[in-house]
Amino acid sequence: MPVTNSSCFLDSNVLLYLLSGDAAKADRVEQLLKTRPVISVQVLNEVTHVCRRKLGMGWQEIAGFLELVRRLCKVVPLTEAIHDQGRVMAERHRMAFYDACIAAAAAMAGCQTLYSEDMNDGQALEGSLTIRNPFRA
Repeated sequence: MPVTNSSCFLDSNVLLYLLSGDAAKADRVEQLLKTRPVISVQVLNEVTHVCRRKLGMGWQEIAGFLELVRRLCKVVPLTEAIHDQGRVMAERHRMAFYDACIAAAAAMAGCQTLYSEDMNDGQALEGSLTIRNPFRA
């Protein structure tokens, strides 16, 4: 059962463009954030990891960024059902497990679009979810 009526879900790789030097992609993410998209706790975890390990951000700076993201997005929890559906989707669609868990969270939240730069643009999953690269013209 859907937990939200939002139509889109953002992958961590999309959100991270807010911290990049790519103004065009950051602007696109800002547009998406105006729609109050959905993310999962897994997205928060992945963003934290990249901010700390790859971007060298301090914990307070990370906390500030995540606070902003959480104000602009609906956050769904990780559940056993999402884990189980992620395993099924990974096998069914030949996806990487963590990508499949993101897709499962999006599908279970009732989203129609999963914005990700790393997954197959245009791929339809579970009957109602479509992956879109938000930066593709």
